[in-house]
Amino acid sequence: MAVVLAGAVCGLYSGRYQAETGAELSALLVSAALTGILLEGIRQAGLPLVGDRPAVAGLAALVSVVVMITARTAVAAVRRRPRRPAPTAVKVIVFGAGNAGTQLVQRLIGQPGAQYQPVALLDDDPAKRRLRICGIRVRGGRDRLAEVAAETGATVMVIAIAGGCRDGQVIRELITLAESVSLITKVIPRVEELVAGPARIDDVRDPRITQLLGREPIRLDLESAAGQFAGRRILVTGAGGSIGSELCRQLHRLGPASLVMLDRDESALHAIQLALHGRALLDSDEVVLADITDAARVREVFEQTRPEIVFHTAAVKHLPLLERYPAEALKTNVTGTLNVLQAAAACGVRSFVNVSTDKAADPVSVLGTSKRITERLTAHMAGEFPGTWVSVRFGNVLGSRGSLLGSLSAQIAAGGPVTVTHPEVARYFMTAAEAVQLVLQAVTVGESGEVLVLDMGNQVRIVDLARRMAVAASRPVEIVFTGLRPGEKLTENLLGEGEPDHRPRHPLVRQVPVPALAAGELAGMVNLTDPDEVRDAMAGLASTGSAQLADRPVLPGQPEKAEAGR
Repeated sequence: MAVVLAGAVCGLYSGRYQAETGAELSALLVSAALTGILLEGIRQAGLPLVGDRPAVAGLAALVSVVVMITARTAVAAVRRRPRRPAPTAVKVIVFGAGNAGTQLVQRLIGQPGAQYQPVALLDDDPAKRRLRICGIRVRGGRDRLAEVAAETGATVMVIAIAGGCRDGQVIRELITLAESVSLITKVIPRVEELVAGPARIDDVRDPRITQLLGREPIRLDLESAAGQFAGRRILVTGAGGSIGSELCRQLHRLGPASLVMLDRDESALHAIQLALHGRALLDSDEVVLADITDAARVREVFEQTRPEIVFHTAAVKHLPLLERYPAEALKTNVTGTLNVLQAAAACGVRSFVNVSTDKAADPVSVLGTSKRITERLTAHMAGEFPGTWVSVRFGNVLGSRGSLLGSLSAQIAAGGPVTVTHPEVARYFMTAAEAVQLVLQAVTVGESGEVLVLDMGNQVRIVDLARRMAVAASRPVEIVFTGLRPGEKLTENLLGEGEPDHRPRHPLVRQVPVPALAAGELAGMVNLTDPDEVRDAMAGLASTGSAQLADRPVLPGQPEKAEAGR
């Protein structure tokens, strides 16, 4: 009776403690001590429930500890006993014998009809080489993957690393290693998903595309930037696009006085208003249907809304189409941007951020030259008007409409073939969240007349990415090389020739001066219709000024030569 009472007081029967943990052991010891105290009290009271010897209470406490630990260990062992997996269960090697790997093995081993059957553990930590989890032994580090796979007949490797220590480079190395021995790679949910959502440790799935890229998403400090937008009148062009819509979502959370979303795509405006408010009646002044190529309409919108901060994301961006129809790039990217710049200057904006592309660095395509011209036009406004006028350069944005990765995913889902232009073609990639962080950061750290460039790590070969995506989707597909198209490079540069790798405010953000281009220098281009003439005219304006930039004196702390594409 004393044992039961002490256990109840310590909460041993209420399910308060997880089995075989330090907390449970502490409660057991406290319960045993309490049992001994109760029995000693009973003995000293002279009640005939225990013997007269003082040692009886201590012995009873010791016995109670042994009995309770034995009983609870037996119950836990029964609950964790291996269950029969599904007849079609896939044999897997679990990489990672830490907390996440332990939980995963316990769930899979103890789950009746599990679709995955752990047959081996691997971990690079030498201290875990003799460890066994539910009878599954750690057989070594990653160097033994091929050997263990051959011995066990495993066809899948699950990377069981869910904590903040998950490093993108480690994930990429493990995926590459698994590919080399013909293993399919799976991952477990991240800690954030396990904590915040319905995800479970045994929700094994394909690696996400950000993991295939081999680096962790870059996070910039936006705490200081948040105060720049609260209570301000903000206008976003191209608000229905991939970057524009994500930008609007982030700005909406920062409490602006007004957020005007401008786009020529009415369906896209409907979608972003629905995303922000849960309704999309399209009957408020926050959504504006307008085309930036219509100068009078753009001026009208700016006069009505009087924005203090402008984010200009509207553009045409598909490189092959613009090579065929360069006049469209001139009309939208160049003339449209000039219309927005002039309207913004006329209403006295405090900050203007122009969204560019990495193809503007040493441009060879119509898209690149058109966006380089917009950088130079923005820089010219910096010298003529107060406020901050900056541009930002992006790589390929994951998940954007019409993106390369979307095309690869669709081709893999259809069974192939996957088309890649060249075996060595490589690109920089960034997430939409990274892109928006850079845009918002530009308002805080950018000096007027500069272009900001995010350090996106190393370029990724498209053929490697396609292979990883195919393996992750368990779909062997043929890869066909089609050859580089007009205007395409094998690799991109983040910095053009003569542009310094200068990072005065943030180690991941380059701040590059841009030679100005006055609007008057576009006068002879507006009436051009011949594609070759348009290409030549834009190429000339894009390259003019590079020499004067290269001749600028090197500022203290700047390298003498740009490390383009670093």
